[in-house]
Amino acid sequence: MQTPDPLALDFVKFSVDAGVLRFGEFKTKAGRMSPYFFNAGLFNDGAKLGRLAEFYAKRLIDSGLAFDMLFGPAYKGITLAAAVAIELARLGRNVPYAYNRKEAKDHGEGGTLVGAPVAGRVLIIDDVISAGTSVRESITMIRAAGATPCGVAIALDRQEKATENGNDAPYSAVQWVRSQLGLEVCAIATLTDLLQYLQTTADPALGTHFASVAAYRDRYGV
Repeated sequence: MQTPDPLALDFVKFSVDAGVLRFGEFKTKAGRMSPYFFNAGLFNDGAKLGRLAEFYAKRLIDSGLAFDMLFGPAYKGITLAAAVAIELARLGRNVPYAYNRKEAKDHGEGGTLVGAPVAGRVLIIDDVISAGTSVRESITMIRAAGATPCGVAIALDRQEKATENGNDAPYSAVQWVRSQLGLEVCAIATLTDLLQYLQTTADPALGTHFASVAAYRDRYGV
C-alpha cells in the first residue's frame, strides 16, 4: 500500500457518509459488475456541495497545477466549476469560470459558451473520466475560443482499464487523457485510496467490502 494521503482518505469517508460512494453490485457503462458506485450527482445540497468544492480546491492548490480559469462541461461540470470557483476565491485565489450549453442559443448573447471569456490556460472540472468523451468535447470548445486546455480535475480516478471496441484496453481513461491528449489529470482520490480506506476503517461493515473491491482491481485495474 502507498503512503496514506489524508486528503484523499477524508474525501472517501465524506463520500461514503454522504451516500455518494456505495457498495454492492453495480453495472458500469463498460458492462462490468462493479462492487462500488460513485454518483457525484448525490452531492445534492449546499453543505455537501460546499464540502466537495473544498476538496477540489485543496487538491488543486496542493498540486501546483498552473491555470487561469475553470471550465465546467455540461451538465455536472457546470455546478462543479461554479462551486470550485467560489471556494478558490474564499481561499484567496479568484479565477473566472465558464461552461457550455448542450444546445447553442440563438438569441441574447448566443452561442454555446456561458460565463467568463474563455482565455489563457483553462482547467476542466468534472466528476470522473469514463471514456474521455466529455474531455475531448471540452478541448475542442476551449481551443475554438482561442484558449489552451491545461488539465482536468476530477473527484475520483477509478484506475481501471478503459474499453476499446468492446475489449479491455491496456490503459485507463485517465492514462489515455494524459498520454494522448497531453493533459494533466488531478484527482481528489483514486481506487488505491478507496482500498486503503476500506482496509483501515474502524467500521467492520465497511471493511467487509475490501475483498470484493480488491478483486475488482485485480481483474480490471491498471
